[in-house]
Amino acid sequence: MDSPVTHSKLNTEAEEDEEELYEHYRIVVDAGQSPMRLDKYLSLHVPNATRTKIQNGIEAEAVKVNDGASKASYKVKPDDVIVLALPQPPRTTEIVGEDITLDIIYEDEEITLVNKPAGMVVHPAFGNWSGTLVNALVYHFENLPTGRNGDIRPGLVHRIDKDTSGLLVIARSEYGMTHLAKQFADHSIERTYYALVWGELKQERGTIEGHVGRSTKDRRMMEVYPDGSQGKRAVTHYELLESIRYVSLVKCNLETGRTHQIRAHMKHIGHPIFGDSTYGGDRVRRGAASGSYKAFVENCFKIMPRQALHAKSLGIIHPKTKQLMPFDTELPEDFTEVLERWRNYVQYS
Repeated sequence: MDSPVTHSKLNTEAEEDEEELYEHYRIVVDAGQSPMRLDKYLSLHVPNATRTKIQNGIEAEAVKVNDGASKASYKVKPDDVIVLALPQPPRTTEIVGEDITLDIIYEDEEITLVNKPAGMVVHPAFGNWSGTLVNALVYHFENLPTGRNGDIRPGLVHRIDKDTSGLLVIARSEYGMTHLAKQFADHSIERTYYALVWGELKQERGTIEGHVGRSTKDRRMMEVYPDGSQGKRAVTHYELLESIRYVSLVKCNLETGRTHQIRAHMKHIGHPIFGDSTYGGDRVRRGAASGSYKAFVENCFKIMPRQALHAKSLGIIHPKTKQLMPFDTELPEDFTEVLERWRNYVQYS
């Protein structure tokens, strides 16, 4: 028979990044704690977590005891250090399903892959309570994980910006959500973005490292803090795919998933994303800001009135089969049209 629970030290960090919709917990078991099953102990110590959710987390190896995986039946003992990452608990705002067409790349009982168009907000929030991806998901799919009791983010384990297009993986079951959340927490998800940036990069390959956090001057923006004084660790690996004199097509692989990470990092190295109004990419940054060239650039902005950023590929471990599943998408029409216009301009001007 399990013994009564005693007080333990709990540290909680709820991630606020665009692509990390889970919570971290670190629990140090109290010195007076009697033996108790790990799943029961955590269900009593982690806010809003049922025993089933805890068991799913343990099965998905999202729970570590003293830096090692453990079983639900493990008996906790004094001074054990337990670390776990679980999907965030439900919110309290009711979501209305809306009949919005989705571009579904793949689906089964555990996951769905969606190619999100630019201009669609991922989940409801202040100023965007309808027309979101979540509104569409609630309409098309029943019983999305953590979707009960008015959760505003059912099925979500990561996000991309409103004006960024591309791939998102949606969890269709509680186990699938927990397993995917662990992959994002471990940074084991393979994520590749294509970006059209201003200027010609000096190196064909590189890594941008610098903490990313809210700007002290404008809370809508993220700032890079190379000294780590603020924000959270952020790492972006990039590769030059094509140099087009004034702009460059770049492939970015995310090691971490911070809010606006690629956008902030590319601005930090002097190559803001083309069309990115928040980070200064929506004006002429290379070449003369006058005459026919300026008119050409402004026409490109009209064709693609957003940042030229696309979440092109995503590689995940399937929650049930444990097999690596790579997914890829084509660049959207506005992106390819602007890219082709730049190629033609450079070739014939």
